[in-house]
Amino acid sequence: MTLSTKPPERIYLLRHAKSGWADPGGRDFDRSLSDAGFAEAELLAETAADKGYRPDLVISSTAKRCRQTADALRRAFSGLSEFRFIDDLYNSPADTYLEILTSTRGVQSLMMVGHNPAVEEVFARLVGHDIVGRTVPEGYPTSGLAVIDALEIDGPGQGWKLRDFLVG
Repeated sequence: MTLSTKPPERIYLLRHAKSGWADPGGRDFDRSLSDAGFAEAELLAETAADKGYRPDLVISSTAKRCRQTADALRRAFSGLSEFRFIDDLYNSPADTYLEILTSTRGVQSLMMVGHNPAVEEVFARLVGHDIVGRTVPEGYPTSGLAVIDALEIDGPGQGWKLRDFLVG
């Protein structure tokens, strides 16, 4: 079997679920999901699984709230074992997310679990500011999942189209 050298045909962009405040003296990186966030993550993961949205690979920030959100996905997508946790997704610009997206080869669909404002900026760069404005007029919500499909276009480059947007 030959692995594809093309970038993914479907991208899932997931902003982590709602988190609590940092403990006094604690780091932002270590913030945990709130009770509402745990419920959001579970609902979002179950809804995505029910719709047949199943990534081949999940790449998540190593921040605690992202790891906890990814754990909900792991439970909903039984048998999905390909999870990678990358420090570079924490507190990074959209360009870092896009570099990871474009360098990921050999998978049909990729999910990224990360943080705003980078997730919203990546969303805008892929589908355009008009689509973002209509889809998330008040900003990219926690447990927001954009399902984005590649378009076949003539010439170099790749276009993208929003297929669905779910909120946990």
